Amino acid sequence: MTSKVVSPKKVAILISGGGSNMVSLATSMTEDGHPGRPCLVLSNVPSAGGLAKASDMGIATEVVDHRDFKGDREAFEQKLISVIDHYEPDAIAMAGFMRILTPTFISHYAGKMLNIHPSLLPKYKGLHTHQRAIEAGDAEAGCSVHEVTAELDGGPILGQARVPIMAGDTADDLAARVLVKEHLLYPLVLKRFLLSEKDLITL
Repeated sequence: MTSKVVSPKKVAILISGGGSNMVSLATSMTEDGHPGRPCLVLSNVPSAGGLAKASDMGIATEVVDHRDFKGDREAFEQKLISVIDHYEPDAIAMAGFMRILTPTFISHYAGKMLNIHPSLLPKYKGLHTHQRAIEAGDAEAGCSVHEVTAELDGGPILGQARVPIMAGDTADDLAARVLVKEHLLYPLVLKRFLLSEKDLITL
C-alpha cells in the first residue's frame, strides 16, 4: 500500500522593503519535508530590495504600487486580491508589508494570514516599537507572530521571542537584536501554522 503524497501548501509573502524575513521564510521552505513552498513575493514598493532577492531564489514576484491608486485604498486592495488570488495561496505571510489593510481584505483571507510585529504584543502595537520599549524602561523587548485580524496587531499570538534591553541601547541597536530573533521565530511559526498547529511557542 503506497502512502499518499501531500502537496506542499502555497505561501504568498508580502513585503515593502529589503525582505530579510521573507528570505528566512523562503529558505526554511526549502527543507526536506517542509509543508509549504513560496508561490509569490509581492511588494507595494517597486524598488523594494526583497524583490530581487526573491527572483534570485526562483520565486515569482509581483508589484502593486499603492501610489498608483492615489489614496483609493479599496481599489488598491482589490488589485492586491486579484494578483494574489492568481497564485492560489493557502497562506499569506506579511513580512514587513507597510500598509494597513482593511477588514474587507482581511476577511477575504480569514484564517490564512500571519504577520510578524517587533514587540511583545499586546505591548506597543503600531510603529516605533523599539524606542517606545526603551523609553518605558522595559527590561526586555522582542517580537511576536500573530494571526491577522481586523484589529491592528491584535490577532491571536502564535509565537514570541524575547531579547534583553541593554543599558545604552538605541532603537537601532535593539531593532538589530530583535531582527535576529525574528528570523528564527517566523519560520518556526509558519511551519506549525501550515500544519494547523496554533499553540503558542516561545524563544
